[in-house]
This record gives sequence, structure tokens and C-alpha cells, in this order.
Amino acid sequence: MVKPEELMGKVSVVNGKYKLKGTFHISEPNQPIFNAETGKLAGITNPRDMTYIHSYGGEALFFESIAKGILMGTRCDNEKCEFKGSIYQPFRIYCPDCLRKMTPVDMKGMKAKVYSFIITARSGAFNSLKLPIKFINIEFDGVSTILMGYLSVGEPEIGMEVVPIFNTKKPTYTIVDLSWVPAGTPESELPENFTF
Repeated sequence: MVKPEELMGKVSVVNGKYKLKGTFHISEPNQPIFNAETGKLAGITNPRDMTYIHSYGGEALFFESIAKGILMGTRCDNEKCEFKGSIYQPFRIYCPDCLRKMTPVDMKGMKAKVYSFIITARSGAFNSLKLPIKFINIEFDGVSTILMGYLSVGEPEIGMEVVPIFNTKKPTYTIVDLSWVPAGTPESELPENFTF
């Protein structure tokens, strides 16, 4: 159940500080749970509704870019780093080797393939992905790390070339706005709101 618009907590940034508006915590009374056969108390419910504020900080560029159909990685450009020039995906703010701030790079045109995968028919609470979920680990040519994502079309195979698709029409500004399809998938087969 989605809260009515007037009850939704909203956040903006004004003068470098979070400005909160709306209702962020709605509590309801606990309800007893009784065994229907014995009439004995079995437990209680603890209904809670909380809005969490998740700050992206230096990773905001990554999520903004996904909403625009751009996949960003990062590269170490520190001349003194043993691994200068290394590209990382997922997006990192600092180099894991020299701890210097990294340079964002557009990953357009970098070839990607399925390194490994797992298909799950069950998921945890608050899952918004269609079941079964085809989780894939993506290996990029020339990239030092592997990105985890999900395949929206087709069946995963190790070594299969994949391309990113983006929820650019109704972005949530979360990682689920980035998905993958086999290379050569026609645009007509993409999920609703997704584009290349």
C-alpha cells in the first residue's frame, strides 16, 4: 500500500542542509496474534512506517547518470599510484589502493559480458523486481572489478555479451534503474520505462 501524497516525507537541500517536510514516522498500535485453534496468544504485530534518508554523497553522480541513460565508472589518475589508470565498476569515490579521489568516466562502448549468474525465485521484503530474478555479475573489458546487476530479457549464460538498459522514463534514482539485456536485443523487447 502506497501512502497518500500528503503523508509522504519529502527532503530537499537548502543552504547545504537537509530540509524535511511531511510525515516521516507513522506508528500504529500493536495488535495481538491469537492461535485460531487454541485461542492462546501467539505474538503481536509491530506495524511501523519509516522514511529513511539515504545520502548518496559522492555517488550521486552515478545515480543521476543512470537516470539519463549513462553508465559511469571511475578511474585512478594519481601519478604515484601503482594502479594508475585502473577503471572501477561499481562506481567508487576513492581509489582502493592509494585512497585518492578518482575521476568519473563514461563507460559507453565498453564491452561487457556475463561472468557468473544466479536465478532466484524468492526474494526478501520490499523487492521491486519481477520474479524470478536473474542476477548477473558483469565483467567489462579493461575494468578491474565486476558489477552485479540483473538481466531483464532472456536467459543468462556465462560469457554472453550484454548491454546496459536504463529506466530513463520514470527513474527511481536507485540501482534498479540499471539493468542488462543480451547484445542485439531489440528496443521493442525492453521493459516498460527502459531505454538503451
